[in-house]
Amino acid sequence: MLLLLLLVVGSCATAASAQNASFPDDFLFAVSTAAYQIEGAWDADGKGENIWDRMTHEHPDYVDDGSNGDVACDSYHKYEEDVEMIKSLGVDIYRFSISWARVLPLGDVSQVNPLGVEYYNKLIDLLIANRIEPMVTMYHYDLPQYLQDIGGWPNPVLADYFREYARFLFDTYGDRVKWWLTFNEPTSICMGYGQYRMKAPAVNAHGFGDYQAAHTMLRAHAMAYRVYDQQYRPTQGGQLSITLNSNFYQPATNSSEDIEAAERALQFNLGWFAHPIYTSDGDYPAVMKERIYNNSIKDGIWISRLPQFTAQEIADLKGSADYFSLNHYTTNLAEDGEQADQYPSHEWDTGVVTSCDPSWPNSSYNIMKVVPWGFRGLLKWVANEYDTKMGIFITENGFADTGEINDTGRQNYYTSYLREMLNAMYLDGVNVIGYTAWSLLDNYEWMRGYTLKFGLYHVDFNDPNRTRTPKASAAMFREIVATHTLPDSGAAMTSSHFA
Repeated sequence: MLLLLLLVVGSCATAASAQNASFPDDFLFAVSTAAYQIEGAWDADGKGENIWDRMTHEHPDYVDDGSNGDVACDSYHKYEEDVEMIKSLGVDIYRFSISWARVLPLGDVSQVNPLGVEYYNKLIDLLIANRIEPMVTMYHYDLPQYLQDIGGWPNPVLADYFREYARFLFDTYGDRVKWWLTFNEPTSICMGYGQYRMKAPAVNAHGFGDYQAAHTMLRAHAMAYRVYDQQYRPTQGGQLSITLNSNFYQPATNSSEDIEAAERALQFNLGWFAHPIYTSDGDYPAVMKERIYNNSIKDGIWISRLPQFTAQEIADLKGSADYFSLNHYTTNLAEDGEQADQYPSHEWDTGVVTSCDPSWPNSSYNIMKVVPWGFRGLLKWVANEYDTKMGIFITENGFADTGEINDTGRQNYYTSYLREMLNAMYLDGVNVIGYTAWSLLDNYEWMRGYTLKFGLYHVDFNDPNRTRTPKASAAMFREIVATHTLPDSGAAMTSSHFA
C-alpha cells in the first residue's frame, strides 16, 4: 500500500536514466519460444493430441483468423536452423518448452514416445554444442487431451500426473538441463477454465474452475520442486522455478480507493501464485481469501470458491523456487469498481476496473500499450513484496506488430524497457539476473492466431518452407548482447514515473 502511494506521488517525475547503461558482466541474455507455437508436426512420429489440437480443429471460429498450430513454424523439422539463429544472436540461454503429449502421448509414463524424446535430446545436445544453455519449461499450455478428458487442471489428481511427468523429464534430460520452469503463466492457463474462449480448453467454469485449476497447479509445482530438490539436485545441480506473469497496475487517481485497487489487482494476479511461494506466511494473499469468501457466502455457497491448502501443502510451497521468473509486457490504470462480463468470476472478485491512458503508444495488440516505466514499477513492487534475493529472471518481454522487417517499434520497445530495467537495477537495487526476449521468431499466438508478430525473425507462413528472415531488431539485440550496453536510441521513449 505504502509503496503504491509513493509511486503515485512520484508519477509526474522526470525520467531518471540509469547512471550506467551497461549490464553487469555476468548478466544473462536469452530468447524464448513455446512448443505449440513453433513446432508444428502436430501428429507426427507418435505425438499425442493436446488440448490446442482438439480445440482449434473442432472450433476454428474461436481463433481470430481460424488458424491452428498444425505446422506453425515447423521447428520440429527446422530446429537446426533455429539453433543457428539463436547462435547468431550470441545469447547465453534458449528458453523453450517440451510438448508433454510429444514425449508422453497419454500424459503418463505408461506410454513413452521415443521419437519425441529423441527430438528434444537432439535439440538440447545441439544447443550445448553451440554453448547455449537450455532453459526448459515443462508446461506451456498444451495439456495432453487424455488428461483433459478426466477434467484437466481442476481435477486434483493432475498434480500427481505432473509430478511423474516432471520426474520423467529430470531422468531424461536433467543431466544437461540446469534451468527448469514448471509452468508458464499459470494465470493464463486458468483462463482456459474461467474466461470462456480465452484459452484452451475453453471450459466455461468461471469463478470455480479457474481457482481449482490454480490450486492444482500450485500443488503440482510444489511436488515437482520437492522431487527435484530431494532426489535430483544433489547430482544434477540445476535450478527450478515457475514463470509468473503480470501487468503493472498504476492507480488511476490519487484516491485511497484507487491506490487500494491497484494493490488488489497485483495481489489477485501476480500474488495469486507468488504469495504462496515467495513469502514467509505462504498461502494465498489475505485480500483474495477474504473477498472470495465473502462473495461466496453472500451468494449462498457454504464454503469459499477459493480452495484451501493443508498445512503441509503451505509448507511445501514456501520457498519452492530457486529464482523469480517473471513475464511482463504492459501496464494498466486501476480504479476501484466492478468490471466483469461474468459472475461469479476472478474479475468480479478482484473488484478493479482497468483501463489505459490514451496517450500511451500502441502496439498492434490493443491490450499491450508501450509503457516502459511500468516495467520498473513492477520490478520495484516484486522486490519489495517477495523474497527475491536469489534474483529475478525476466523470462518474457516483447512487442507485437504486423511482421515488419524494419521493425522500429520493436527496437524502441526493447531499448526503452531495458533502460527502465537498468533503472530498477542501478537506482532501486532490484536484483535482476537475466532478460529474455519474446520471441525468437514469429509464431502462432494462441487465440490471435497469426495476426500478431513478436519475433526477432520474420517467418513467411505462406511459404511451405517457412522461410526465416532476420528483422532489424535481431541486429540490434545481437549488438546489445555482444556489448552488454544499450544503444542511445530509445532513450527518448523512456519516461520514468519512479525517479
